[in-house]
Amino acid sequence: MKPATPKRVIAVARTWLGTPYHDQASLKGVGCDCLGLARGVWREVVGDEPFIIPPYSRDWGETGPREVLAEGARGAMIEIAPEHAGAGALVLFRMAPRAIAKHVGILTSADSFLHAYERLGVIEQPLTLPWRRRIAFAFLFPRPALVLRKKARRKTRS
Repeated sequence: MKPATPKRVIAVARTWLGTPYHDQASLKGVGCDCLGLARGVWREVVGDEPFIIPPYSRDWGETGPREVLAEGARGAMIEIAPEHAGAGALVLFRMAPRAIAKHVGILTSADSFLHAYERLGVIEQPLTLPWRRRIAFAFLFPRPALVLRKKARRKTRS
């Protein structure tokens, strides 16, 4: 699977700047949370969302045996080592020690990222050391044609 171009991912993500924060929403200019931002960028860069997102809690300190967000991303995206994440990569943040990764951002450069933040909406800000230390997983958006082929292979196996 080949990744979508970082330039395209970043350009699309920046069109979401200023979108107000709204929990579990994903509508540019109207409202989204961090996952909603990633879902919206996916729809514009890749196409239809690969699966329905079930309701989720807002608890950044949530602990548990499963990294649900990372598992979902693995099913549709290209996982890379966090230290290799560059512009255009989707990163998952662990907001508290021993908590599961529950926050999402898109790197716009080696030193900045976009995300949806409560009370601030979609913003671009520096990837400071405290943010960088929280990165637990990183993924690349796939190219649209490759996702379609992957879906077709799944259907023929069924």
